[in-house]
Amino acid sequence: MKSVEQAHQYMHQEGMKQLLTGLYGQDELEMQLNRYEQMIGSFLNRYEADPQQIQLFSASGRVEIGGNHTDHNHGKVLAGSIHLDTIAAAVPTEEPVIVLVSEGYEGEFKVDLNESSVDDSESATTKLLRGIVAGFREKGLHVGGFRAYATTNVLSASGLSSSASFEMLICTILNHFYNEGRLDAAEISKIGQYAENQYWNKPSGLLDQMACAYGGMVAMDFADPSKPQVEQLQYDFGAAGYSMMVVNTGGNHADLTEDYASVPNEMFAVAQALGAEYCRDITLEQIYGELPRLREQAGDRAVLRAMHFLEENRRVDRQVEALRKDDMPAFLQLLTASGNSSWKWLQNCYRDSDHHDQSMAVALAITEIYLQDIGGGACRLHGGGFAGVILAVVPNEHAAGYRELIEKTLGTSIFDIRIREKGAFCLNALL
Repeated sequence: MKSVEQAHQYMHQEGMKQLLTGLYGQDELEMQLNRYEQMIGSFLNRYEADPQQIQLFSASGRVEIGGNHTDHNHGKVLAGSIHLDTIAAAVPTEEPVIVLVSEGYEGEFKVDLNESSVDDSESATTKLLRGIVAGFREKGLHVGGFRAYATTNVLSASGLSSSASFEMLICTILNHFYNEGRLDAAEISKIGQYAENQYWNKPSGLLDQMACAYGGMVAMDFADPSKPQVEQLQYDFGAAGYSMMVVNTGGNHADLTEDYASVPNEMFAVAQALGAEYCRDITLEQIYGELPRLREQAGDRAVLRAMHFLEENRRVDRQVEALRKDDMPAFLQLLTASGNSSWKWLQNCYRDSDHHDQSMAVALAITEIYLQDIGGGACRLHGGGFAGVILAVVPNEHAAGYRELIEKTLGTSIFDIRIREKGAFCLNALL
């Protein structure tokens, strides 16, 4: 009971309430206060600590608005940090051990910082923790022990980047506790990507981590992945009359590593057949000029995926320009075109090996018919694809009707998504 009272007092500081309102909106303030209080209470019930010494951390999930499967070939992406996030209560420790409790999972995840060996039988969470520690050390940065209790409302295995959100949370804790918070979003993103690539065997680009870490809506150019160019954009979809919504289609993309890997690998094959390394370094004219040879050498799907990359890269620039001009009709047309390209050219709407399960395609078909009937809005496949979520931008006055339709037809969850200005950070540092 004492821990509950302490958590309540801790969270009801005026500065904290203002910070949470900025993150989640006034309509979610009470819910988020309760969420943080329960997390702090759970931490205090498990570990002895002065509530005033507890540090709070948040790392957002992300929404991908344009640039589907382009980052790994040095392309362009339009994405944003969202109000769904992974949060933690943490304290540093003198003992060189990271101890993490993740709500919904049994037991503790522990990493001894003096033990560098990796066990293949370890959980994905432990592997990511080890990978992040290794990433900090490889860059000559400091690491140290901490205890943390974490919880998330970023839908797992959905395309909202729950894993990248977790990685950015842990990176931010180590950055704040042991590196004076001096690492920027790009630097911690690279560490998260390193952990995912090297310790979890996930061939991801840098998009997910950057979008979770940066904050706001960002246009990212990965022409030089070591120094991605980032432009922050200011745009309020709600004020423009539209609701941004993601639909859980009912599929799960947790076991789709081979499907994901095939996308960049086939793009690489086309680029290499044209004497380049990445699709960023080829042109549509080159593909046309060598089309018979490319189709024979790399295959038709690989050629289509390379064509998707080139056109999607151009679309991102046009999306950014449309938002700058507040031209929603043009933006929505481009969003629709992005979705069509992913479905027809990139072909990541469902698995070739399991054509019986086309949950994303069904959700898109239902959404397209609805949007045609109301005469507005747009939708597209979201994230890595093959399973997970779709993105819909629906006129505000029709959002409730769309929600009702999805619940009636698919029976799956649907979320209103808001872009938030903070990505991955320590809340206490802003109080």
